[in-house]
Amino acid sequence: MTEATTDATLTLATLRVGQRLRGLVPGQTVTLIAIDPIDAELFEVFYRDDSGRSGARSITDADAARFEVAGDFDSAPAYDADPDEFRLAAEALRIKYAALYDPMVAVNSSDVDPLPHQIRAVYEELLPRIPLRFLLADDPGAGKTIMAGLYLKELILRSDCERAIIVAPGGLVEQWREELSQKFDLRFEIFSRQMVDDAQGRNVFAEHPFLIARMDQLSRSEDLTEQLSEVTWDVAVVDEAHRMSAHYSSWAGEVDETKRFKLGRLLSETSHNFLLMTATPHAGKEEDFQLFMSLLDRDRFEGQYRQGVHRTDTDGLMRRMVKEDLLTFEGKPLFPERKAYTVEYELSPAERDLYEQVTDYVRTEMGRAERIAQAGDKKRGNNVGFALTVLQRRLASSPEAILRSLERRQQRLDTKLRDMQRITDDARNSGSIASHIDEWTTGKTTLDFGSDALPAFSVDDFEDFDEETTDEERAQFEEQADQVVDLATAAQTIPELRAEIAILEDLIKVARRVRLQDDDKKWVQLRTILDEQLLTHDGSGDARKIIIFTEHRDTLDYLQAKITAQFGRADSVITIHGGTRREDRKIARERFTHNPDTVVLLATDAAGEGLNLQRAHLMVNYDLPWNPNRIEQRFGRIHRIGQREVCHLWNMVARDTREGDVFTRLLAKIDQMSIAYNGNLFNVLGDADAFQERSLRDLLIEAIRYGDQPQVKAKLDRI
Repeated sequence: MTEATTDATLTLATLRVGQRLRGLVPGQTVTLIAIDPIDAELFEVFYRDDSGRSGARSITDADAARFEVAGDFDSAPAYDADPDEFRLAAEALRIKYAALYDPMVAVNSSDVDPLPHQIRAVYEELLPRIPLRFLLADDPGAGKTIMAGLYLKELILRSDCERAIIVAPGGLVEQWREELSQKFDLRFEIFSRQMVDDAQGRNVFAEHPFLIARMDQLSRSEDLTEQLSEVTWDVAVVDEAHRMSAHYSSWAGEVDETKRFKLGRLLSETSHNFLLMTATPHAGKEEDFQLFMSLLDRDRFEGQYRQGVHRTDTDGLMRRMVKEDLLTFEGKPLFPERKAYTVEYELSPAERDLYEQVTDYVRTEMGRAERIAQAGDKKRGNNVGFALTVLQRRLASSPEAILRSLERRQQRLDTKLRDMQRITDDARNSGSIASHIDEWTTGKTTLDFGSDALPAFSVDDFEDFDEETTDEERAQFEEQADQVVDLATAAQTIPELRAEIAILEDLIKVARRVRLQDDDKKWVQLRTILDEQLLTHDGSGDARKIIIFTEHRDTLDYLQAKITAQFGRADSVITIHGGTRREDRKIARERFTHNPDTVVLLATDAAGEGLNLQRAHLMVNYDLPWNPNRIEQRFGRIHRIGQREVCHLWNMVARDTREGDVFTRLLAKIDQMSIAYNGNLFNVLGDADAFQERSLRDLLIEAIRYGDQPQVKAKLDRI
C-alpha cells in the first residue's frame, strides 16, 4: 500500500477501486473496494475502513469533488516479509488483547488442568481484589502453587504485573522455578549472591524484575533487606508464610518480632499486591495469629489480642478449604476418606516411677528458669525453659531417648563443674581473688556458667523449625539445640550445679533400670499394630506400607532396631531424619515406594513436605507434636491427590500422664467435632475453639508444671 495525498479534484470518472479516500466517511480514511455506476451522474461506491468494516454510499460529481485522495492500495501487494516474524507479531498482538475477550486467558494458555476450587480461588477471590491483601490457607495438596501461577500469569497478560517476587523456604525455590516455567511459561530467576556481586553496588532487586528468593537469605541480611526496602513490586507472594509468625513472649508479654516477620512486613509495605500462602496459619494461639494477620492489615489487627475483647475478623482477607470440601468437576471427592484413632497405653511401674521423677525435676527447674527471666536475664531463662521442654518431650518419646538425653546432660554439666573447680583451684594456688573464689564455692556469688556463649533458644523455636528447612539450616539447628539442651542450667552457684548433677545421676539410674527391664509399653502397642495382619496386609497377602513418625533421633534408632528384629530383615525398614541428605531422602523415597520388601518408613519431621508418599496409606504418630498443625503436615505425606485408599492414622498417647491427659481430652473432643462436621477431622486441630484460645504447647507446659494442683486439673478437665 502506498500513501500519498494528491491535489487533483476528484470526479466520478476518476474514481477507481483501491483508492484511499478521506471525506467519504466522516473522520476516517477508507478504501474503495467496488464502484457501481447507476447513471452518468450518480455512482454507488463500496468501501472498507481500517477495522475491516464495509459500507456503501451513493455519490455525485459534487460529492466526489469534496473527497481527498490519501493514496492507493496496491491491487497486487508483495508478500515478501518473513512469515515466521509475521506469525510471531500476530500472536503477540493476539495475546496482548486476549484478556479483553477471554476472562480466563491464563487457564487457556497454561499447561495445567485446574480444579474447580483452584479456578474459584483465582477468579473469584484473588483477581477481583485490587489491591490484593490475602491469605490462601487451603489444606496441603490443594495446589496453592498452581493458584499462584495462574494469578501471576493473568496479571502479566493483562499488563498489570511488570515486577514480581516470590519468597519461599530454601528447599522449595527450585520447585517454584520449575513449575512456573513448565506449567505457565513464566521465566523467574532464583535470587543468588552472584546477582549481588554482578550489580556492583547498584540495587540488585531493581535489575531483576521476576525473582524467586529464599526466605532466610533475605531475612538474615540487613544489606539485602535495605535494598529490598528501596524497590516496589507489583506482586509479592510468600510460600509457607506461617514461618513469618511473630510471638508474644511466654513470660515477659513482649512481642518477639522475628527476622522473618520483619521481612513479611517489609514485603507488605513495598508491594501493590501481597499474597500469603500456608496450609497451617493458626497454631491454636489467637494472639499470635492476630500478629500474623497484621502483615495483611496492620490497622485491623493493631494491639495485643484479649479474649472477650478482640475477635480476629478475617473477612475478606483469608480463604481456607479443607480436603473434604475439594471436589472434581463431576462433584466427586478429590481426596479419599481419612480416619484417625487414639491408641492409649499404660506405663509400667518402672516407667511410671521414671516419668514422675523426671517430671518433678523439669517442673522444679522450670520454676527457677522463670524467676531468672523475670529478674532480667530473659535469654538464659528461655534457654533453660527450652532445654527442659525438650527433656520432657524426650521422656514421652521413649525410654531410650530420655536415657541418652540425661546421660549427655549429666556429662556436659559435670565437665562444666570440673572446669569451674579447676579454675578455683588454680586461683587459690596462685593466691589471687581468694575472696571471690570463696564466694563462688559457698554460693554467695551467682554465676552464669557460660550461658552467654550459648545460642538463644525458646520453646517457640520448635514451631519455627519445620519440614521445609534446608539441610544446612537443619544441621545447624540440631547442633545448637543439643548444645542448649545439654548445657543450659538454672544453677547459679557451684553448690547448685553440683546438686543438679546429683539429681541427674539418680535419674540416669532409674532410666537404666527401665531399659534393663525391657518392658516398654509404648513399643508393645506399636508392635500390636504391626502384627495385625488385616491392617498391614492386603487381600492378596502382600504387606502394606506404613510410615511411623517420631520427633527424636534416639527414638528413631531405637525403633529401627526393634522393628528390624521383629521382621527379621534389615531391608524391611528405612529411615529419614535430620542428618539425611536431600539426595538420600529421594533415594529412600524410591526404595520405600518400589521395593516390596521395604514396608516401614521411620521418619522425623525432616521427611519434608516435598516427599509425596501416597504409596502408603497407614501412618503412626509415635510421638505427638506439640504444634497440632504438624499432625496435618505429616498426614499430608500420604493423604494427597492420587491416593486411592482410605488413609488411617494412629496417635499414641500415654494414659495418666500430664501430657497424655491433655492429648486424650483434645483428641476425644476432636472426634466429637469430626462427627458433627461429617468427618472434617483435621480442620479443627488447628482451630482455636479446640484449645479455648490457648496454644497446645501452653496447655502441655501448664499441665507439666501445675498438673497436680486441683484448680489446674479442673481447668484442664474443661478442655
